Amino acid sequence: MTQQQLTETLFAAKKQKGLRFADLETQLGRDEVWIAALFYGQASASAEEAEILGRALDLDAGAVGALQDYPLKGLGPMVPTDPLIYRFYEILQVYGMPLKAIIQEKFGDGIMSAIDFSMDVEKQSDPKGDRVHISMSGKFLPYKKW
Repeated sequence: MTQQQLTETLFAAKKQKGLRFADLETQLGRDEVWIAALFYGQASASAEEAEILGRALDLDAGAVGALQDYPLKGLGPMVPTDPLIYRFYEILQVYGMPLKAIIQEKFGDGIMSAIDFSMDVEKQSDPKGDRVHISMSGKFLPYKKW
């Protein structure tokens, strides 16, 4: 089963069951963002996580097994074509260097880990139009000298 086939299978099963990522978060005990990353092949499930998701979505053994494969992360077009994803790219083009400067000013020379990392997405009601609130938390990893 290719990753594209697995992704299509997962989304079709989720739709057929009438489930949201938040529902799967409750069943799996993992954050909805991580579960969505799993759907797109950007994370891998443990055997137990794959079994729970398999039961929740009525997946066959092939799909349950494929959820446990090691992912190839970050694949896709260098400049995203999906408008929502492109806006994140645009945000980093405009604010990437300012964020880097502020992080280094506060922490020193290093990076924010995308491995020891969490993210949360919230909807904020606003009379001028609902707002998307995204918070990211990554461990600071200083560059070492040798």
